[in-house]
Amino acid sequence: MAHHTATAQPTFESSGPSGQRPVIRLENIFKTYDLGEIQVHALRGISLEIYAGEFVAIMGASGSGKSTLMNILGCLDKPTRGRYFLDGKDVSELSKRDLAKIRNHKIGFVFQQFNLLSRTSALENVELPTIYAGVPVEEREQRAREALVRVGLADRSGHFPSQLSGGQQQRVAIARGLVNNPSLLLADEPTGNLDSRTSVEIMDILQKLNERQGLTIVIVTHEHDIAQYAKRAVEFRDGRIRGDIQIQNRLIASEVLPTLPSADDDLLEEIAGRQPPAPSGGNGSSR
Repeated sequence: MAHHTATAQPTFESSGPSGQRPVIRLENIFKTYDLGEIQVHALRGISLEIYAGEFVAIMGASGSGKSTLMNILGCLDKPTRGRYFLDGKDVSELSKRDLAKIRNHKIGFVFQQFNLLSRTSALENVELPTIYAGVPVEEREQRAREALVRVGLADRSGHFPSQLSGGQQQRVAIARGLVNNPSLLLADEPTGNLDSRTSVEIMDILQKLNERQGLTIVIVTHEHDIAQYAKRAVEFRDGRIRGDIQIQNRLIASEVLPTLPSADDDLLEEIAGRQPPAPSGGNGSSR
């Protein structure tokens, strides 16, 4: 998939420590999978800090360890050894039940495949995490509607996923990730199934959530042009961090969007190129 790439490359400088307490602190994290006689070392001694209000892109090729890291950050998996502190709490050795509570209250998830329930409206899809979090019934719909407003889909609350475009489905997925007011939003290849313009629209939403509401965001991506919308990029290779940089002159999605053709323009140009010339004179009908 081809995305818009800026003609001028951003400049970089080394990232520095912050005076704040990190939202995420990883200390010497290892993850090893035992596959019979073979051991796969997915993460090899990862130490990383991410602070409140950061927008971080985790980058790397397939097999680099970035998805394993995302699973650990999201409390979907536990490290083989090492310590993971989330909002100052060591979650490395928590039970599955306690990890589920943390996922429900502190972490929002956005996935490449959207993962929406097909026979459930947008509003009801967004409400689902509030059920698992034990939010009172009378508060669930209000929260869901507010989350849809935040992603610009207030007028699509009654639509089913099949009635929504790919970009609109991903907006619903982002709203679902926001509905429990998490301190951290994790997005795994959030633009992987989207066209160029829609990808930038999604990055616009994420940038505004980060800038206007101070939401800490971590995305996994293998696309360098998408990473340029983040504030910081961490590159993984062979289970290790190969680079950690602050992005200067980052791309601003709201500035890029006006330079891109709309999806309707693309479609109309394609149709126009395939249509035979219109008949001259009369109403075009034949007897």
